[in-house]
Amino acid sequence: MPHQPWTPPSGTDRPLARRTALGLLGGGLLAGAAATALPGRAHAATRATEVLINGSLASYGTFESAWNYLYPWGDHHNGSALMVADSGNHNHVSLSGGVLTLTSTPSTGGDYHYHSGTVYAKQQVTVSDTWPVWDVRGDFQAPSARGTWPAFWLTGANSWPPESDILEFKGSATNWSNTYKNQNGDWSTTQTAVSNPASWHTYRAVLHKSSGTDVQIQYYVDGALKGTHTGAGFLGQPLWLIIDLQMEGSSGSPGPTGTTYFRAQNLYLARSTA
Repeated sequence: MPHQPWTPPSGTDRPLARRTALGLLGGGLLAGAAATALPGRAHAATRATEVLINGSLASYGTFESAWNYLYPWGDHHNGSALMVADSGNHNHVSLSGGVLTLTSTPSTGGDYHYHSGTVYAKQQVTVSDTWPVWDVRGDFQAPSARGTWPAFWLTGANSWPPESDILEFKGSATNWSNTYKNQNGDWSTTQTAVSNPASWHTYRAVLHKSSGTDVQIQYYVDGALKGTHTGAGFLGQPLWLIIDLQMEGSSGSPGPTGTTYFRAQNLYLARSTA
């Protein structure tokens, strides 16, 4: 979900796409939810790994210690949905049984066709010399009808670009994994057909330092590597992690006339020294 400066729904649409536990782990394996070794790396005999988000959906208290409501910059972005949520209003961002649900409903009047939900992690993702490997993943049930635009994505905290889209559906059953900018100053995009996106699927990105300026990003769906991109100049750039149910925009219009749901569970974020 490209993070350009937001434009109102009547404006031009954007381009294509859109707590801590520190341990020394032997054999290149992460503990607990990270028991699978990070792919694409030579495994050091000893590696320090810090788990930053895991089990954050157990209650509203644990959720609000790890996540913020809305976008980092406010309650709207590209698309036609206004985000409405806070600690006292869970009509559009709710928890039940370890599942986060973002709910979009049609809105009458005003500039927005929908009210919906978005959250972002308090912890930023910054690939650096100190923490050169980051693992970002979650299980999602995503809508894919015309006019629905769910995303699980990273965007620059200080500027745009950089951007990395891990999950993005734009009105079809194709997941878009996008990186901007690549070494050619352009978008890199991998499209993956997903069987029934409304069922649970796992979406993952592994980011690691690949040069003195760049970051390699490996995109996975259900454990299978789907694409490897280069984020040019991503090294040292802090990124927001966002879960977002935007509407219309690049997913087409008109959108649904009823309620739309985007669900997440098993959200996980970790960083490693190797």
